Amino acid sequence: MKNFSRSLFYFFSPFLLLLFACPSSASDTEKLADHFNNKAVPLNTGDDIDEIIELAGSRRLVLLGEASHGTTEFYEWRSEITRRLISEKDFSFVAVEGDWASIYRLNEYVKGLPGALSSAKRVLRSFERWPEWMWANRDIEELAEWMRDYNSNLPADQKIGFYGMDVYGQWEAMDDLLEYTRKYLPDHHEEISRSMQCFANYDRDEWTYARAVSGRGHPSCEDELRDVVEILNEYYVQLTDRDEKKFFRARQNAIVVKNAEDFFRLAITDNAGSWNSRATHMWETVRRLLSHYGDDSRGIVWAHNTHVGDSDATSMRYQDMINIGHLSRGELGPDEVFITGFGTFKGTVNAGSSWGSRMHRMRVPEGIQGSYENIFGQLTHEQFYLIFDEEDRTNPLLNQFRGHRAIGVVYNTAQDAGNYVPTILPRRYDAFIFIRETGPLQPVR
Repeated sequence: MKNFSRSLFYFFSPFLLLLFACPSSASDTEKLADHFNNKAVPLNTGDDIDEIIELAGSRRLVLLGEASHGTTEFYEWRSEITRRLISEKDFSFVAVEGDWASIYRLNEYVKGLPGALSSAKRVLRSFERWPEWMWANRDIEELAEWMRDYNSNLPADQKIGFYGMDVYGQWEAMDDLLEYTRKYLPDHHEEISRSMQCFANYDRDEWTYARAVSGRGHPSCEDELRDVVEILNEYYVQLTDRDEKKFFRARQNAIVVKNAEDFFRLAITDNAGSWNSRATHMWETVRRLLSHYGDDSRGIVWAHNTHVGDSDATSMRYQDMINIGHLSRGELGPDEVFITGFGTFKGTVNAGSSWGSRMHRMRVPEGIQGSYENIFGQLTHEQFYLIFDEEDRTNPLLNQFRGHRAIGVVYNTAQDAGNYVPTILPRRYDAFIFIRETGPLQPVR
């Protein structure tokens, strides 16, 4: 149960692929290949993505996906898009599929805040929760150093932020919160500490807690953790502008702990509910960041394709599963959100054979027959991107479910066929970047 809950890509089994993917004849496949070949824009240098920058640059939110958590080319192109959106289109922050508390140290570094560590490498080396390679890698180090340099010329209130939006990392978030309340909320510190201990008492093992509550009838800590957030909300009205930034960090720590409790408790009995709890947390974190940065702010989100590609255009909709792409389009409107997906035909990737295991460099086999990856792998260009328009979204040939590979932090090459999400690509994304052969991330040393 633990590994299944933590690697929800296994929802997408070969059975689901067969159920949703429409059989296509050889002539249909050839028509698709011709269509995509005609639309493909070769991708070689940073200047080649001008069209993506122009289209995305006017949106409130830009979502940048990845087909795995361990592929350097995905990080490189997301970094290139991010740098250009910040420097040319005045985007305000980056939110990534990482822990709030640990990634906040990177935010302090890129903004040059007091007490920040002396280099991006030192910050990334401080990340201890598995999978460390997902953020502690050379591509993130280079982006963080660029952001630090870019921010050095900006006033304090205009510096670009870098944040984690995930529900994981709750114990570090708890420690950060208690440090804040000890200093700034001494009258409530003991009460908040007791409420937090309700969750932490299970040896700080979230799965022990979840099993005890869901399977053995122990009372949950929902009410206690909700009360902590309410105490902070009441405190907010007393804050001066100078204190608001510290409070924003503390309140988010409290929300992480509260929502982590919900996520792990649900994971024992309701995998779809647990997925949706996490997806909602990530979206609401992004929404709070947009509010925090002001009415004119715009954000960039980095997360897996399964989180950013609109779930309504995948088999996830039939399992009552949602994600950031679906929620953000629904709330902000599709014209305010630009979603870019990523894919590869074959290569090498960093992943673990099980949750918490040592990182391995694994072979990514060629995309399975009939999948988007297989079709794209046969096209003319080694690297290219596609922009989807209304003509694509009404083309019957493109509006059939087809397999689209999703590799998580846990990966088994022999079971690669189980990692395909039935997808209508032009409805799931606004743009798609494809690299025929990809390589692994380089962890920081």
